[in-house]
Amino acid sequence: MSRTRTGPATARADRRAERRARTDYTGGVYGSMLAASVVIGAGSLGSFPRIELVLLLLLTGVVFWVAHVHAQLFGARLAQQAPDRRVVLRVCRDEWPIVKAAVPPAAAVAVSPLLGLDVRGALWLALAVAVAGQVGWSVAAARRAGASRRLVAATASVNLLLGLLIISFKIVLTH
Repeated sequence: MSRTRTGPATARADRRAERRARTDYTGGVYGSMLAASVVIGAGSLGSFPRIELVLLLLLTGVVFWVAHVHAQLFGARLAQQAPDRRVVLRVCRDEWPIVKAAVPPAAAVAVSPLLGLDVRGALWLALAVAVAGQVGWSVAAARRAGASRRLVAATASVNLLLGLLIISFKIVLTH
């Protein structure tokens, strides 16, 4: 005889499972590419304190998150109906991977002195972490969508190529 769970705990668990199933990692891929671009832009300007790059990465992620939330809420939605609190919170949560993607490259810059890296080394580490994040987010998105192994490998390859393109921009801009 099987038991079925009921009650508030089950309802919360069901809502969490539904949220996980709806999770869109596009923001994570986008945020990782954004972080890589910030690193390249900052690195082409010369030397600077690391804390500036950490803050630049995190604040750029937040600004783009706000821009995406605003676009989602007031672009198409406003024409249909005014968003309620529930919709606003869902859109904020759905776009949050843009900010989350900036954290690993910022952390890489923050810990780079412990690794004995100079500012140039910190930039390369942050760039590598951002590209790895971009590939990782794309793989997570493909797997969550139930893609075949072949499609997961294809999306990883495309995102790796995009990351290498970003890295080539850094090489060109700094040499």
